[in-house]
Amino acid sequence: MSRKFRVGVIGAGIASRHLSGFGWNKELFEVVVLCSLDADRGKALCEEFGIAEYTQDAEAMIARADLDIIDICTPPSSHFDLCRKAIEAGKHVICEKPLFGSIAEVDEMAGIVAKANGPQLMPIFQYRYGSGLQKLKMLIELGLTGEAFLTTIETHWWRGPDYYAVPWRGKWATELGGGLLGHAIHAHDMLNYIHGPCAELFSFGATLVNPIEVEDTAALSVKMKNGSLASLSMTLGSREEISRLRFCFRDLVAESIIEPYTMGRDPWSFKAGNEEHQQKVDAALARYEVKEDGYTRQFELFHQALVRNEEPPVTLADARNSLELVTAAYHSQRTGLPTSLPILPDHPLYRSWLPEDAR
Repeated sequence: MSRKFRVGVIGAGIASRHLSGFGWNKELFEVVVLCSLDADRGKALCEEFGIAEYTQDAEAMIARADLDIIDICTPPSSHFDLCRKAIEAGKHVICEKPLFGSIAEVDEMAGIVAKANGPQLMPIFQYRYGSGLQKLKMLIELGLTGEAFLTTIETHWWRGPDYYAVPWRGKWATELGGGLLGHAIHAHDMLNYIHGPCAELFSFGATLVNPIEVEDTAALSVKMKNGSLASLSMTLGSREEISRLRFCFRDLVAESIIEPYTMGRDPWSFKAGNEEHQQKVDAALARYEVKEDGYTRQFELFHQALVRNEEPPVTLADARNSLELVTAAYHSQRTGLPTSLPILPDHPLYRSWLPEDAR
């Protein structure tokens, strides 16, 4: 029988989706306590998901000896301190995106995890596990795509004044960034998941849709380390919401559905250059084993990693790639120049991409 890990959740917003993911893995996880400063939402989630305990004391919860995992679903500015406290308390950690507010914090956390020598930290990038993207990953591994040429990604969503009525949103100090950090980050992680890290990018960014501090529209041109190119666009001013990913390889074009929050899922299209190769692609796709997706699959894989004492399915290095892209984009927007990656300690935005007056 698989070991069942006991979980404490902090937060009562996106936490509901995490709780659904745990609920689909009841044989692997048991959520025993939820912590939230919002008593109404927190207690409602406890009732909905059958969680026995509710608390407002995160530090006391983290210190409990009967918990294995702390799941952090709070606003971004609180992530680093909560992760640190949980790791130092010997707990495994799951943390929502965006993970932290700088590359320096990612690197510091890597040292904290290494020093703790046991606890694992898994950032959330659940969109990776849609069947469409997983099929593309399989075709690449089978050598059926050929070399990569160009990727285009559109994250065109709508966020109006009601969204920014939540006090911590739209502000550098608490949300840590705009649409590049909080919205398009999933699609951009999918770029890194398929192609690896970025090598250089140029970006324009603007605040056009709402009277907020952070960007809500951006256009990026990217050179990947593998030599391919990518064009990324993000806006929170699209009245018709779509997300679209299109990957062009020598022997194949893969294109996602356009549903804005499920773009990793089927049905994707996979078009080969000729009938003979299309038959090979179709035969491989016919053998694909469909699995759960989203949080459910990421949590399932995390359980597997913990039991086997392996690294988590999403790592600090993965989060670093995604935050490097964001850091480089902000640097390019402010300098008007292309920015090279990786972002190292001598980079001016290594310790924070926030504007000087927001640090």
